[in-house]
Amino acid sequence: MKRGKKKGQSHSTRPVRAGPPKWVKLTPEEIEALIIELAKMGYTPSMIGIILRDQYGIPLVKSVLGAKLCKVLEKHGLLPPIPEDLLALMRRAVNLRRHLEEHPKDYHSKKGLIEIESKIRRLVKYYKRVGKLPQDWEYDPERAKVLISSLMMGPLVTGEEQRSTS
Repeated sequence: MKRGKKKGQSHSTRPVRAGPPKWVKLTPEEIEALIIELAKMGYTPSMIGIILRDQYGIPLVKSVLGAKLCKVLEKHGLLPPIPEDLLALMRRAVNLRRHLEEHPKDYHSKKGLIEIESKIRRLVKYYKRVGKLPQDWEYDPERAKVLISSLMMGPLVTGEEQRSTS
């Protein structure tokens, strides 16, 4: 009997807390204004969460405001039109297509592109079902290339750009 292949549980769990932490000195109104200001500067929802955690000591927005960060952005009309995880996958697919134009015999990367685009299509199907994307939205590699290039010119700051500037 082989017992060496059990899956571990090496993930962290959030502490159970009824209200906001005692060390958070900002009021909910100030935190909401901060979220709006950061969104207008062009930060993505995940980057806003990281900035609030690291610079302002706010571990979870939901525990302080009673609503998730995306709900706050949606209330003020600042939520990005395409969800952030889908946009990241589309950025990877565009970069991989650019790589394959230069290196057409890179078969491992071709398989990776097929897998990434499969993930994109599954995610699009999910977002259509839950109503985050319109029903007529389709993934098209050429349209994705235009969308990604326009967003790269815009105020959005990606994780790679953030790390390179620090």
